Amino acid sequence: MTFFKKLDDAWLKRGTSLCVGLDPRLASGEKPSALYDKVMRLVEATAPYAACFKPNIAFYEAYGADGLDALQRIIAQASQLAPVLLDAKRCDIGPTAEAYAKACFDELKAEAVTLSPYMGRDAVDPFLSYPDACVFLLARTSNPRAAVFQDLAVGTGLLYETVAKECASWSDRVGLVAAGNDPVGLAAVRRVAPNAWLLAPGIGAQGGSVSEAYAAGARADGSGIIPVAARSVADASDPAQAARALVDDMKRAADAAHSAKTAKKSPDALKMRIMRGLVDTRCFKTGSFTLKSGKISPFYVDLRRVISDPLLLDAVASAYAKAAEGIAFDRIAGIPAAALPLATAVSLKMGKPMVWPRMPVKDHGTGVKVEGHFEPGETVLLLDDLITTGASKLEAIDILRGEGLVVKNLVVLIERGKQGRRDMDAQGVALSPFFHVKELFALCQELGVINADERASMEAYADAE
Repeated sequence: MTFFKKLDDAWLKRGTSLCVGLDPRLASGEKPSALYDKVMRLVEATAPYAACFKPNIAFYEAYGADGLDALQRIIAQASQLAPVLLDAKRCDIGPTAEAYAKACFDELKAEAVTLSPYMGRDAVDPFLSYPDACVFLLARTSNPRAAVFQDLAVGTGLLYETVAKECASWSDRVGLVAAGNDPVGLAAVRRVAPNAWLLAPGIGAQGGSVSEAYAAGARADGSGIIPVAARSVADASDPAQAARALVDDMKRAADAAHSAKTAKKSPDALKMRIMRGLVDTRCFKTGSFTLKSGKISPFYVDLRRVISDPLLLDAVASAYAKAAEGIAFDRIAGIPAAALPLATAVSLKMGKPMVWPRMPVKDHGTGVKVEGHFEPGETVLLLDDLITTGASKLEAIDILRGEGLVVKNLVVLIERGKQGRRDMDAQGVALSPFFHVKELFALCQELGVINADERASMEAYADAE
């Protein structure tokens, strides 16, 4: 079974493609004999979350024969838990390349290896002569000064893109190294090598994010990306928890990508993703809550918490864009304060400029009533988080219209009751919610958050609002 097939199995069975780096640094006074025990503690702690392990040979060669002996023992033991990729970055041809391949695969018993492709396919073929072995060729590396070479213009693209495209064509056992801390470069490598496995170093200590790497580098089938975490896991107070957190981030990114892909075909999928997200992030709460109107509500929806989950925020922005389909407008006007980050996300999603009314109007500085550039006579799309009554919306409408802006439409994520719609109708403003709160009640009952009696009580309250 090839290294890549084992990665496929790890993704399908355990939902992980995380690569844990095994790069030991001995403290002053520690002897090379400590390498094995130190690394194996890390291996055993992270094995439930690792799809593969990646020892960098330099950290073992530095200790001579003792270091290489420890490496051989580590690979033998670690490979019982997950396949081992040897980070060696070899590059040579002929008998020298054959000797390198023998050392990596016959002696050290690694199942994959990193190589430099600078000398062309001649430097890679001796490694591919091993039928189950896989190789990862350097395309876009994680160090900042690599750009002086890798970003050279070649034809209609950049050198690293040319390297990635050429190398991926050599064999289905060729993967590519593409920096996980450079989402733009990672995405570019994916475009030219749509089917290759991408090893993405630079996660954690070098600033890379698992979720960003996944979003930029995953294949169309949701797999094919191997985020590498070394120091961020090894130096953590609890390496197992650190590895688990990275895998959880990866799963959330995969779920979000799947939801976004499905949402293109079905708006209901996007709605379900958001409603579940509101429950998971405790944006939706049950209990007894005093509203701004003074009424006591058996539930509360706090969309200010959405900003703490970037993937949910992106989905919410897509929902607003969906609710705004068919509406002609020049600018988005977010209502302070809860809707301002939401309006910003929608502005970025739709490529529409944004303004917002000062509430209350400030009486210092420039004394402007509406922040942002606009021209009188332009039409704004009013945006708020939800609507119960029209009180705050009416204040915003008065300010915007007072400055010569046209307000005809309001979009909200959630419509709570009936009064808000009546208030908007009286102002000649069409209300477009993405969903009604009663749809959220139905999901909460399905998830066991509330029971049937609680749902009925909440629906009756919403109908009376």
